[in-house]
Amino acid sequence: MPQSDRILIVEDDHETRTLTREYLEENGLETREAENGLVMWEILKTWTPDLILMDLMLPGEDGLMLCKRLSVEEPTRDIAIIMLTARGDEMDRILGLEMGADDYLAKPFSPRELLARIRSVLRRSRATGRIPPPPDRDEIRFGGWTLKVKARHLLSPDGVIVDLTKGEMILLQVFLQHPNESLDRDRLTELCHAREATVFDRGMDVQVSRLRKRLREDPKNPTLIKTVWGKGYMLTAEIAP
Repeated sequence: MPQSDRILIVEDDHETRTLTREYLEENGLETREAENGLVMWEILKTWTPDLILMDLMLPGEDGLMLCKRLSVEEPTRDIAIIMLTARGDEMDRILGLEMGADDYLAKPFSPRELLARIRSVLRRSRATGRIPPPPDRDEIRFGGWTLKVKARHLLSPDGVIVDLTKGEMILLQVFLQHPNESLDRDRLTELCHAREATVFDRGMDVQVSRLRKRLREDPKNPTLIKTVWGKGYMLTAEIAP
């Protein structure tokens, strides 16, 4: 019998947390609950979820900061994250994605929609996780940067280590496998194996923007990943042999 997907609910409102847990368990998911980040980290020491439902507004360290830590730390960076919040404006949505969230759902939400989002994110996350690294290369040098494939981080031209989330790593590998080639959003999505439509129309744009920040790009004049107007994006750096 296949193992149930594991969901960690990080939500400070007891009623919301309980109702969400009961609904997910009724639909065959295994769950744990945490009312704040401290409890979440304790649970993660002994139990690894497939996905975390993260409330944005939490006591202590808020959901955005927790999301950022989860997405870059070695033991947790492959865990999918859906942000939950009572606020639904575009800036919150973009901030959540930039911090490493895979999806975003505003309260009040339909339990059926939440379940559908969970299943969609897990399918997408598992599909992207199957991208193999370039064969026989653990280091890829480009534009003064070095990508460490197994360690999943970048080494900057001045020797600083820059950690990457799973999504950033996959996107960068796609660009490195297609240098000097214009790639539109649909092609990038296909190459990243995230074939299901993302929840957000500008999801891929946000991913590219986040990767540019890791590469210290000037947003007004990027030199490594350039925007090809009307066509998409292009990695213009030479790949060292």
